[in-house]
Amino acid sequence: MDKNPENILTDDLQEILKEFASKNPNIILCSNPFLKSQFLIELINSVDYSVIYLDFDLLYSGYVFSGMISKNEKVDLYQPEKNNIEKIFSDVAKKISEKKYLIVLDSLNGFYNIVTGVGSGIFINAVTMLLTSVARHKNSMIVISGMARRKENEGWVLLPGGRHIIESKYSGLYFIRDSKKPDFKIIRSS
Repeated sequence: MDKNPENILTDDLQEILKEFASKNPNIILCSNPFLKSQFLIELINSVDYSVIYLDFDLLYSGYVFSGMISKNEKVDLYQPEKNNIEKIFSDVAKKISEKKYLIVLDSLNGFYNIVTGVGSGIFINAVTMLLTSVARHKNSMIVISGMARRKENEGWVLLPGGRHIIESKYSGLYFIRDSKKPDFKIIRSS
């Protein structure tokens, strides 16, 4: 990423939110799970409206339940599992049809671990497109995180497993990397 410094978007969360508002959904990739969580926590704290957090990898939930971070009252926290995922998505679609939210799907890797088998990618894409379509009516923002790396001549792939991430002109694709000050840099994928 350092070879393309023009791709550095910013480390200012208000500028990042403006960038995110122009695309939906926004896919945030990182190779460090703790940096990813730190970014999402700061993003949540920077908005002044309600948040729906779908915690597929349970890292954020673990921080909240252990008391390492305080439960943010504006966050509705869900922990999707195979047996409740359809009901959760139905509830979320209803909520986001009524008012503006920041919707966080954390993480794409965990989502793929829950939804397995033939057609899992189709299901995940369909759910994402449905939520995105409903979210646009109330100017809600969807942020999808994932643990990934860029493979030469192949693009972005999820870790582990190597599922490819499809880029679209309608969605934003960004990579977060460590920096000394501030704690993260968000980089637009090219």
